[in-house]
Parts: sequence; structure tokens; C-alpha cells
Amino acid sequence: MDSLYIDKVLSGDRHAYGYFINTYKDMAFAIAISLVKNELLAEEVAQEAFVQAYLSLSRFKKEAKFSTWFYKIVVHTAYKTLQKNKNDLLNLDSEVQDVQFEEHALNQILAEERRQVINDALLRIPGQEALALRLFYLEELSIKELTEVTGWTESNCKVILHRARKRLAQQLNSLLKHEYYG
Repeated sequence: MDSLYIDKVLSGDRHAYGYFINTYKDMAFAIAISLVKNELLAEEVAQEAFVQAYLSLSRFKKEAKFSTWFYKIVVHTAYKTLQKNKNDLLNLDSEVQDVQFEEHALNQILAEERRQVINDALLRIPGQEALALRLFYLEELSIKELTEVTGWTESNCKVILHRARKRLAQQLNSLLKHEYYG
């Protein structure tokens, strides 16, 4: 849904940007308040982040979700706001740690999204191939251990892994295209 509105905004429909404001305003404020600890500053941060996102929308690469990209802008805007308002140096140290924690949390969200997409793709490929990939990559079994677990020959394991990698790549491409362009 986001990509549809991104295309509309980039085509000159400024009113379409209202979709992003309505969809992401609550989380933008929540992220901002968690970092700046002040409601007025948090509102300023959220508004500034929406402006920055609008101005940078043409540079948005659809490799990540819009929400992830936008929340990163909110975090960086909050960080810049904290730097401008660093009257209390002790407080600033605490706020910088909060920003680092928030960036870590966003990275964890991205990692979880990646895991989910990979698991979805694994569910879409044949059972033997999914099993081979899970055991070889996720459980880190060697080819020899894979033959022991599955009863396949070593050459059969290699063929199945090769096919599985190709099919997984196709499924990942399909899922990502659907997610970003769907």
C-alpha cells in the first residue's frame, strides 16, 4: 500500500502524503517522545521528520519498508533536536544512549522482518529443499552430517542444496516484489 502512495506523491499528488501522516503519526510521536522526553519537542520532531521524509522521498530506495526508513528519520531528527537543546549535559548522555538503544531496536525489527521473509520463502519451496537449507545453514550441519540425518548421498545433498538455493532466491524475489510493489 505504501508504494502506491509513494508513487502518487512522486507523481505530484501532494495530498497523497496525508496517507503517511495518518498511518505513521502515532508511532512517530511515540519514538520521538521516547527519545526527547518532552511532548512539545516530540511533536516538533515528528513534524520535522515528516517534512524531511517528504523532501527525501525521491531518494527512498524500496529495498526496505517505508516505515523502517521513516522511523530511522524520526530517530535521527530526535537526535539532532537533542543536540540543539543540550543545555543539560548529563541529560544528553542519557538521551544519546536512548538513541543508540532505539537504533538497536530498529535493527532488531529489521532482522526479525528478514527472518519472517526467509521463513515464508522456505514454506513455499519443496520439503526436501527446505529441510536441506534449514539443516545446512540454520543448524550449520556439514554435508556429511546432512547425509547422516537425511539418508541422502553426498552428491544428492549437494544437488538438493543447489536447487534449494536457486528456488529460495526465486521465492525471496517474488515475496519482496509483492511486498514493495504489490
